[in-house]
Amino acid sequence: MSEVEEWQTDLAAAGQLTPDVTDRILSVHDDRGAQAIEAVSEGRVKEYRDFTVVVGHDDEYVVEGQGCGCRDSEYNLDPDDPTDLCWHVIAVAIARRVDAVDSHDMWYSDVRDFL
Repeated sequence: MSEVEEWQTDLAAAGQLTPDVTDRILSVHDDRGAQAIEAVSEGRVKEYRDFTVVVGHDDEYVVEGQGCGCRDSEYNLDPDDPTDLCWHVIAVAIARRVDAVDSHDMWYSDVRDFL
């Protein structure tokens, strides 16, 4: 089991960010983990009918599975390293396991037109 799978499994079992799981997220993901935890605590992970979106400071980022359209994912991450994830993907993983996803019964593609 990878380090990412370990903290995700333990987080799902706990249902909340415990000090131990938080420490492991930070040790595996460093600043990206910290940004992800902050986004979750601020309620910035949104689920729509068609996409999961993380609201950043400058834009909104669509996350699908382990993929994200942000510049960090595009330019800085090693696709062969399962621990090398952008903070948006980490935030979605955390939010889903602690039931902190803000769900909206609408299509993001429709909402995006208004932004």
